[in-house]
Amino acid sequence: MSNTLLQNTLQSPQRLFLIVGIWAATAGTACSQPGTKLLKDVTLIDGTGTAPMEHVDILIAGKRIKAIGKNLKANAETVVSLSGKTVMPALLCAHAHVGTLTGTTSSAENYTRENVLRQLKRYQDYGVAAVLAMGTDRPVIFNGFRDSTVAGLLPGARLFSAGYGFNTPDKNPGSWMNLLLRPETPAEVPAMLDKLAAVKPTVVKIWVDDHGGGAQKMKPEIYKAIITEAHKRNIRVAAHLYYADDASALIDAGLDIIAHSIRDKEVDAALLAKMKQKNIIYIPTLTLDEYQFAYAESPDWLNDPFFKSSLEPGVFEMITEKSYGEKIKTSRDYQRNMAANKIGMRNLKKISDAGITIALGTDSGAFPVRAQGFTEHLEMEMMVESGLSPLQAITASTKNAAKALLIDKENGTLENGKLADMIILSADPTKDIENTRKIESVWKEGNIVSKGPLN
Repeated sequence: MSNTLLQNTLQSPQRLFLIVGIWAATAGTACSQPGTKLLKDVTLIDGTGTAPMEHVDILIAGKRIKAIGKNLKANAETVVSLSGKTVMPALLCAHAHVGTLTGTTSSAENYTRENVLRQLKRYQDYGVAAVLAMGTDRPVIFNGFRDSTVAGLLPGARLFSAGYGFNTPDKNPGSWMNLLLRPETPAEVPAMLDKLAAVKPTVVKIWVDDHGGGAQKMKPEIYKAIITEAHKRNIRVAAHLYYADDASALIDAGLDIIAHSIRDKEVDAALLAKMKQKNIIYIPTLTLDEYQFAYAESPDWLNDPFFKSSLEPGVFEMITEKSYGEKIKTSRDYQRNMAANKIGMRNLKKISDAGITIALGTDSGAFPVRAQGFTEHLEMEMMVESGLSPLQAITASTKNAAKALLIDKENGTLENGKLADMIILSADPTKDIENTRKIESVWKEGNIVSKGPLN
């Protein structure tokens, strides 16, 4: 302070008070860290697989987690007391579909930028931070839209894509997915892979299934060519499959991801060893089979608002019609689907016990009954019913799913330096997995973006 200012200040007590006040306000602003948030006294499930940590503080700086610990001392701009609340990473779904649903229909005509964005917002309301659309996307998302969602520049879950999947020349089933690649010979595969690689897919999706004997199955020489050409371009391959023998043959051919449960028989020791050796990622999609027979009766979640809020308009009325349930019961696949569900759940437990990576994926969004958002929570519940612990189910749905999406450096766990994508819950889901439904808020890059689907 200059001599003149000091003299003037000493002559005016009011002026002294004003200068001291300005200094104090400025000092306080300097000590407070702009853009920082301190979440106090939470139960933290960090997604790494370790047990929940109680009475923990989380310091967020901008988009990222800066520190985690007890009784953190930080001059955060915002301090939030969350005593009694549980914080966990946002969910990640490694097998979904977006854009094709509108009301009770699923078709290519429904696929618009606006529809995709609407459904990504729905996923976000349910605490899902990212989804991998498995092979049914269309050109509209590859003009910067997909990349903008991944960068967090658009509202809703981040969208990862397998682009256009590979199926057989037989266009039925799956005719509505009319941009699928359908090679008749291995010689056609390289040019098709060039077309697909141009949109930079996260994985290549292949369908290797006869749909219960109702369709031809992709020939081994075709899928071998696809896997070989994909690997030449450093792209992994995920397979829609059903049979254990196909899983074994596909792994021998170099498959990276099994995108549905093995459901025809229980996996044996040889297949488990092969999956473990080849570092296969296993995405069970247990809910796919559940939805194929559940509405023959009234599942316990049918009238739950958490479920009903996830449905497209008209779907609840459709699935609760008496004729709808009767049609399921009289279907030739009814008993087969129930048996497949039980086998899939037993296989999940065996595969998990063998130390093979399990990642959350649901096939939600492929058809109207596979509700987007709710299904991810139901899938975790079915994992626990299969014999996994709640913590294992959560790890599969966060850390492991991030690995499947190749985003584990930024997402999937709540650790220093990672993006602050989180769900705040009113109860601990390691004590009851259904507590993942008790969403108080959803955070994306350090900011609240939703209060859950019921608010």
